[in-house]
Amino acid sequence: MQIPVWLQTTGLLILSNIFMTFAWYGHLKNLNSKPWWIAALVSWGIALFEYLLQVPANRIGHGEFSLAQLKILQEVITLSVFIPFAMLYMNQPFKLDYLWAALCMMGAVWFIFRS
Repeated sequence: MQIPVWLQTTGLLILSNIFMTFAWYGHLKNLNSKPWWIAALVSWGIALFEYLLQVPANRIGHGEFSLAQLKILQEVITLSVFIPFAMLYMNQPFKLDYLWAALCMMGAVWFIFRS
């Protein structure tokens, strides 16, 4: 049984975004007392796994999605991963701005996918 392209693409992008979010922001919690270059090296190591997932996701998805659709899908997933990360891992409070940003993203999805 073949996994649908949209599911392969979305699944890989979700996993890649989890790594990306930790690479970009996790050091603010875990390596705050270390020099910036140590945080950069650790982040680059984490980002390698992001790219190992994102590049195949985009290559798989490019046959079914346009470039703009892939980008908007990526941004929606980024926001969907970032909000729980910020709240659960970084202990940030929920803000209504997250909801407004999500609504704006839904508009972007509609415009990009409507044709």
